Amino acid sequence: MLLSLVIAYLVISIAIGLYGATKVHNARDYVTAGRNLPMVVVLAMVFATWFGAETVLGISATFLEEGARGLISDPLGASLCLVLFGLIFARPLYRMNLMTLGDYFRIRYNRQTELILSICIVVSYLGWVSAQITALGLVFNVLSDGLISQTQGMLIGSGVVLIYTLFGGMWSVALTTFVQMIVIVIGLLLVTQHAADQAGGFSQVLAKASAEGKFEWLPTLDPIDLLGWVAALTTMALGSIPQQDVFQRVNSSKNQTVAVWGTTLGGISYFFFAAVPLFLAYTATMIDPEMVKKFLHDDSQMILPSLIMNHMPFTMQVIFFGALLSVIMSTASGTLLAPSVTFAENILKGFAPRMTDQQFLWSLRATVFTFAVIVTFYAIMTDESIHSMVEHAYRITLAGAFVPLAAGLFWKKASNLGAGLSITAGLAVWLMLEFLGIEEPVEPQLVGLVASAIGMVIGSLIAPNRGHGHGGDPRHI
Repeated sequence: MLLSLVIAYLVISIAIGLYGATKVHNARDYVTAGRNLPMVVVLAMVFATWFGAETVLGISATFLEEGARGLISDPLGASLCLVLFGLIFARPLYRMNLMTLGDYFRIRYNRQTELILSICIVVSYLGWVSAQITALGLVFNVLSDGLISQTQGMLIGSGVVLIYTLFGGMWSVALTTFVQMIVIVIGLLLVTQHAADQAGGFSQVLAKASAEGKFEWLPTLDPIDLLGWVAALTTMALGSIPQQDVFQRVNSSKNQTVAVWGTTLGGISYFFFAAVPLFLAYTATMIDPEMVKKFLHDDSQMILPSLIMNHMPFTMQVIFFGALLSVIMSTASGTLLAPSVTFAENILKGFAPRMTDQQFLWSLRATVFTFAVIVTFYAIMTDESIHSMVEHAYRITLAGAFVPLAAGLFWKKASNLGAGLSITAGLAVWLMLEFLGIEEPVEPQLVGLVASAIGMVIGSLIAPNRGHGHGGDPRHI
């Protein structure tokens, strides 16, 4: 019965997504929803950018193992990313009326910069989307009591997300996400209230967690510890800024005010609501400590689903798994669309510039399908945890793309040579340290960020930009 109800919910989600497809008349509709989305929808989509499988299953498990110190990258760094993007980056990027971040790199610098950084952005999504597919497989495995394997569940889940994303693009993402976010918020609050009652009340749970030091999140004064803390925060907070999915949500807003405040408020909302699955997971240590001990040793991501299946009434099970599927699908659809759009617009289109709009629209859909196949295969083959896949996704964009984006927007002297040296130095240093396995005293991506900044400064001072501050293309100032 539970699995049947969940399948019915999936069918409804597909129907909503396919309705969104009726609003797609051209490529820009597919990518930016015609720039018509209101505040409440943009806020919901930005919130859903991060409130995915890693929040409910990944960081909640990490919280049980490491406490708040394990959550510096997410939710703290993730929330900070959205707030910074909204307050600092959203306004100038929205005014340029672009389709992708790759377009910005071409206009501000050159085709080579566009191509290299677009490849970096596409690669960075491999782990993130795979994390959502992995979580879908886990959910179907739990709901079927093992009759559906995790691999089969991944195939089913990716197929569902693919269907409505493939045809409706950003319109389908927007409409399904809006409905899914309502289910998420109401569902998780109801389940958490029920779990708190079983554990002896909110104050009892918070008191126990505090006594165990779970809320200690600041680093010590030890230099190594401090650098590790900063690296975790910076990787997510800055490395996630040059990402197409965040930009796409901003760019789909109906006006500049919505773009700025929808993103900022979405980031703030995410930070506070991320506490709900953390609290819910911790109640498991009081309701069924033996189960928690077992799964901490085997697979900590199973703690929350097992708590719901073994200790919640049927109604709460329906609510939780409906909310969980909403969480995963809302993130998966957006993160599947973003790299596909970047590839089609900034890589493929550069080699076929004479495509008509309808040809480009179908190339977008073909890319969505291809990327879905690739990430599903990767999810099946990898043995990384959900949190780990997400946490590692942004190293490449932190080392290679953040400095060219920030310098291009806010430093008039930033030049093509500066961008070239920035990308080369940042990626080379990061890859070399990763290859050699040198992660102390500073993590490779943070050293790559510093090298990238140095490259930008040196190159731009040697050959400063002489144009209008946007690559000499005044049409996009």
